[in-house]
Amino acid sequence: MTQTFQPFTGVVPMLICRDGAAEVEFCIRAFGAVELSRRAAADGAVVHVTLRIANALLMVHGEVPSFPSQAPADDGSSPVVIYLYVEDADATLARAMAAGARLALPAVDAPWGDRVGRIVDAEGHVWNVAAQRRPTPSAA
Repeated sequence: MTQTFQPFTGVVPMLICRDGAAEVEFCIRAFGAVELSRRAAADGAVVHVTLRIANALLMVHGEVPSFPSQAPADDGSSPVVIYLYVEDADATLARAMAAGARLALPAVDAPWGDRVGRIVDAEGHVWNVAAQRRPTPSAA
């Protein structure tokens, strides 16, 4: 894995996971993520991984007792939804389910112009997977 240094900018979500390695593998299989960096504990468990999905960054962090964040429940009750834009929402949702996600809402053509569906991954993270069909109407 070769990487050139690139400074991070903007908002970068960090997903806290019980099994960070499984979450990384899910993101690779479901969304075509590319692993940029990884820190592992002495036992090999994921401490921190930085991924690139299309032109966005995502951090995956394992649960650590001294770190005050925990993974969400795996029932999809997370208060955070990751909104992921892709070329083909239906195909990406199918790949995500093949990679172990549960379909929460099938893809529909939303009034704001996106084709969007919702999945919950094995760690309990909620993803809206969307393809932009037409520009979002401006609020006038």
